[in-house]
Amino acid sequence: MLVLGIETSCDETGVAVYDSDRGLLAHTLYSQVKLHADYGGVVPELASRDHIRKILPLLDEVLESAGVIKQDLDGIAYTAGPGLMGALMVGGAMGTALGFALGIPVVGVHHMEAHLLAPMLENNPPDFPFVALLVSGGHTQLVSVASIGDYELLGESLDDAAGEAFDKTAKMLDLDYPGGPVLAKLAEQGEIERFTFPRPMTDRPGLDFSFSGLKTFTRNLIDKHRGNDVLPDDQTIADICAGFQEAVVDTLVIKCKRAAIASRISTLVIAGGVSANTRLRHKLEVVLKEEGVEVFYARHEFCTDNGAMIAYAGCQRLLAGESNPLSITATPRWPLAFPYNHLPLPTTPSWSNTVGGGFVRRNN
Repeated sequence: MLVLGIETSCDETGVAVYDSDRGLLAHTLYSQVKLHADYGGVVPELASRDHIRKILPLLDEVLESAGVIKQDLDGIAYTAGPGLMGALMVGGAMGTALGFALGIPVVGVHHMEAHLLAPMLENNPPDFPFVALLVSGGHTQLVSVASIGDYELLGESLDDAAGEAFDKTAKMLDLDYPGGPVLAKLAEQGEIERFTFPRPMTDRPGLDFSFSGLKTFTRNLIDKHRGNDVLPDDQTIADICAGFQEAVVDTLVIKCKRAAIASRISTLVIAGGVSANTRLRHKLEVVLKEEGVEVFYARHEFCTDNGAMIAYAGCQRLLAGESNPLSITATPRWPLAFPYNHLPLPTTPSWSNTVGGGFVRRNN
């Protein structure tokens, strides 16, 4: 099955072509970072308009790169949520209209499920079951994955997501947008031992997270060391970045270790934008190797939003017989707890596992 994937949930326009037999044929991505940099964050209206401007040229580019034409497509997948309403509708309208014109099925994909499945695009994909750490600017969750659609939520952030904490802390330090990657880069120049940040919620049982307190700790450090200036000196800022990053990474590693031991699952998948953080990858591999747990993650270009993960996730859903009616599905707030409200799906031909929509919240 040849599937076109369209990603327009936020500030990146991604288009890809995936074949169930040959794998990923082509993908392309356009980032709106420069557009939103002057505002210090994503402006939803500008994001929607830029998706409209770029989506058709990107579609033509990826089809040419894959060596196929529109009429060769067997199905279309687009991000149906969560995300920015206007941005989601751009991708939904494009996918639905093209599917109608070609007479092929269209399916709306849950953005976080696509992130969760992104490592499946690699040459050495993980086997089911596995524990997944979904960590991005909007989500921080630990999920037990038995098969596609068969998930159990083990823990999640009670306030800020890890990526959100990175971005907000970077803003306090007056770093360039997007702040998270800039903070991580600056942390490489800092002394980790100079400031001891708390490791939130690691002093008690459970797998939930909380990162908002780290911002308060950072704010107090800034006020303490800035003297008569607005901000501390450059080295102190780098040291704060190093201490902050280490606290977030340690917290995530501790919770992942707990989840792996409790679930007795020897495979961990990390996905989402923050999974590109090299410090996080290194510490997870070192610590979990001692527990006999193997760590998997997608290549850097598939950690952030992209069309390839949408095409892959959509392909699995379409192969299972799922498709949307001729209406645009856009759900800005769509908990992974209820990813699909369709009828139970049959076993996917290309998978030995059942594709379903069940998701259970387990109390810690």
